[in-house]
Amino acid sequence: MSGPDESEQFVKKHDFVSPRPRVIVGLLAAAFALAGCGQPSSQAGAPPPAPVTVAQPIKRTVTDWDEFTGRFEATEEVQVRPRVGGFVNSVEFQDGAIVHQGDLLYVIDPRPFEAVAEQADGQLSDARAKVELAKRELDRGLSLVQTSAVSEQAVDQRRQALQAAHAAETQAAGALKAARLNIEFTHVTAPITGRVSRHLVSPGNLVQGSDNGSSTLLTSIVTLDPIYVYFDMDEATFIKYSKLWFEGRRPSSRDTANPVQVTLAGETKASREGTVNFLDNRLDVSTGTLRSRAVVKNTDLSILPGQFGRIRLIGSAPYEALLIPDVAVATDQSRKIVFVVKPDDTVEARPVTLGPLDDGLRVIREGLKAEDRVIVNGIQRARVGAKVAPQTAPAPAGGKPGDKS
Repeated sequence: MSGPDESEQFVKKHDFVSPRPRVIVGLLAAAFALAGCGQPSSQAGAPPPAPVTVAQPIKRTVTDWDEFTGRFEATEEVQVRPRVGGFVNSVEFQDGAIVHQGDLLYVIDPRPFEAVAEQADGQLSDARAKVELAKRELDRGLSLVQTSAVSEQAVDQRRQALQAAHAAETQAAGALKAARLNIEFTHVTAPITGRVSRHLVSPGNLVQGSDNGSSTLLTSIVTLDPIYVYFDMDEATFIKYSKLWFEGRRPSSRDTANPVQVTLAGETKASREGTVNFLDNRLDVSTGTLRSRAVVKNTDLSILPGQFGRIRLIGSAPYEALLIPDVAVATDQSRKIVFVVKPDDTVEARPVTLGPLDDGLRVIREGLKAEDRVIVNGIQRARVGAKVAPQTAPAPAGGKPGDKS
């Protein structure tokens, strides 16, 4: 007989394995699970709409401001140099202090100039005596010429001698005045009010005066209040301003003191105000910019020449605009977008054209309407086309949605 042995050999030959009970149960469960995938589950609920905060754009009158980088410079700067040469006797100021016009800064040894003045004074006295003598001789000659005691030629000579004596007197008086001025110039005083630099010459050193063309630099003084700030305007901005001026929408800074706002380094908002008082007569050919200048008050003397600052210059006529918080603006590749909640509470991405910031709010030039609901909080939870649970945000300071201010 070959029944059992032949069947076992047949199974082993063809690798048939008997299914186990646990495997059969698992296969049946998987089959039921696959069969149920095509039918909606009654127990699995959809996620709730994401909560977001929305606000309508604010409508109000704004003015554009253009921003530039500027450098502060003193309205007046003087290099203090001696008018006369000599040895320095003393330095009469503290380095870096505020000095006023007429304050004594340096004292140069005046004794050589005092001696010259005394000599000039003696020469003047001698000249005056000669004038008196020549005058008496002329008077005597005029009286004698009537009796023909002296000739007319002698009278003319005495008249010429008097004129020469007067000329010598004038020269002597000028020499004495110059000598006294030199004595005065030995006291070097501040020509303007401002902050003085350090002293560059110490007592005992010899300084050269202005008479030889190379006077010694003693120190320098700069004024601080008011102070200038210079900035360069690019050609495109200059053309824009010119066009606005021709259209009568913005006054020119050449004939109008247009206002500026100044923000110093480390500040987040403008802390100073000033006005434009100069535009150059040509553009710099190397940079294509126009040198401009504004004058700013500096009553606390905290701004020093050489500092940098950001200058905001009025750049348009007042106009009505829509504004939203700047945090509501997102970037989608190369375009700016905002998320708007439609009437059915679904989210829509709206491309917008941005304007400048105004009191912390961003001007929207194109892309929004006053009645739109813009997501200002919860942008990261918003999905285009998905429903959200909008909550209205309180109106920001400066106006209500849709209001003019």
